[in-house]
Amino acid sequence: MRVLLVGSGGREHALATALARSPLLETLYAAPGNPGMAESAHCVDIRADDIDALVQFAREQNIDLIVPGPEAPLVAGLTDACAQANIACAGPSQAASALEGSKAFTKEVADAAGIPTARWQRFDHDKDAALRYIREQGAPIVIKADGLAGGKGVIVAQTVEEAEHAVHQLGLPLVIEECLVGREVSLFAFCADDDAVLIGAARDHKRVGDGDTGPNTGGMGAICPPADFDRDAQEKALDLTVRPMLAEMKRRGTPFRGVIFAGLMLTEEGPKLIEYNVRFGDPEAQALLIRLESDLLPILKNLADGTLSQEAITFSEKPSIALVLAAKGYPDAPKKGGIIEGTERLETLPGVQLFHAGTALKDGKLIASGGRVLTVCATGKTPAQARARAYEAAATIQWDDKMLRSDIGAV
Repeated sequence: MRVLLVGSGGREHALATALARSPLLETLYAAPGNPGMAESAHCVDIRADDIDALVQFAREQNIDLIVPGPEAPLVAGLTDACAQANIACAGPSQAASALEGSKAFTKEVADAAGIPTARWQRFDHDKDAALRYIREQGAPIVIKADGLAGGKGVIVAQTVEEAEHAVHQLGLPLVIEECLVGREVSLFAFCADDDAVLIGAARDHKRVGDGDTGPNTGGMGAICPPADFDRDAQEKALDLTVRPMLAEMKRRGTPFRGVIFAGLMLTEEGPKLIEYNVRFGDPEAQALLIRLESDLLPILKNLADGTLSQEAITFSEKPSIALVLAAKGYPDAPKKGGIIEGTERLETLPGVQLFHAGTALKDGKLIASGGRVLTVCATGKTPAQARARAYEAAATIQWDDKMLRSDIGAV
């Protein structure tokens, strides 16, 4: 098969690495890709959100399958445009992608499907009403931008004053909801219409600083699987939070086909839905996919055709960790342009893989070009061994503005 992978981050590099292993693959393209992905894919200079150019390229190159990585092209209607051009695309329609494109839509679907979630209110036009609601509810309280925000549109306010500032910072429309207490997990499944097959679960570390301090980010690291959320618990959570959503989406005439990512809070009352994403997470995908033993390509082609793979999807039993190396100043103003050295040393380390995210080549040198720059991943016989391997590998990579958490997998 001839495949076009859309995106340029660590998630897409992990997808490219998994797809490149398939005996069914003839040629892999990545738009726009990154220097790491260039080792297994032909990178083409097309933005991930340039729907028309992606479809035109797919036509010209006789692409058999488009694999979308990030959420933006899905919310913009990539799958719909592919359907009109008779090109298979392994992602949900624009209407179904509203599960990620609108926080309020997700809450409406959850309420209609009887899925446990936080109490909430939506505010579209009246900022004063939002501020009054915050004062009535008190803190802690969660403020969410009702739209795509690259993982940075959620503020967990510990005081009323902080919540009020968040309203002014994020602007309208907003969803304001109760602050759930517990531990977060990310649940992933392949979905087609009203059924789902479990992929697995990971735990993301979203805050920028050690001890889960500082602002939320797109993710600073992930572990897989979470020790407190075993396979049986994952299957039960799938029945509780994913399959009812699929039934409700089908009832609405907008069936979901693709990868669903259910962000859950494990509360004393059981799992509760925080949000849906309509694609693999980043950096959870890196931690998940290095454990994948099945051939990913036919699974994604079946999804694009609206069916689930009938063969068992197998993963290694070895635990894994994904450790994000970011640039100082992330998430607000990451420093770019630093020359990165030492990546070649990782090739000799057992159980370690490196995925590029915000990197570029300048005068033949690898440089940092984004906020999250690299993801160091490792597997091991135990979580402790995987963690030790990842941090050992991360220490060999250097650039002036490197920043990472020291406690991924330890909190």
